[in-house]
Amino acid sequence: MTDPLRVGRVVGDVLDPFTKSVAMAVRYNSRDVTNGREFKPSQVANQPNVEIGGHDLRTFYTLSPRPSSGIHRLVFVLFRQMGRGTVYAPMWRQNFCTREFAELYNLGSPVAAVYYNCQRETGSGGRRIYLS
Repeated sequence: MTDPLRVGRVVGDVLDPFTKSVAMAVRYNSRDVTNGREFKPSQVANQPNVEIGGHDLRTFYTLSPRPSSGIHRLVFVLFRQMGRGTVYAPMWRQNFCTREFAELYNLGSPVAAVYYNCQRETGSGGRRIYLS
């Protein structure tokens, strides 16, 4: 069976290879986030409902994608925090490195991840291939 995180290049571009060990479900309203699903910004404007191991986690940073061009990949990554401690959101996302973030907070490898793609409201579909 092919891993959608590898096919979508999340593993490799964003994450190092890992073994999923925790169930994680993400929903915007009644829309389930499945790996590679396409959403418009208006469909993901509200706070997501995140369930980890069957427990509803309502305290969450809301992602509000507003892509002005192209297709953007948004990734939810779950780490197991081994002890109490404060984890701060990065000051900027330019050149953000998941590995360095995990090392900074001693988080180890991810235990779950899911991603979706988002483009501007007037976007018209996936990537195009032009033949000459």
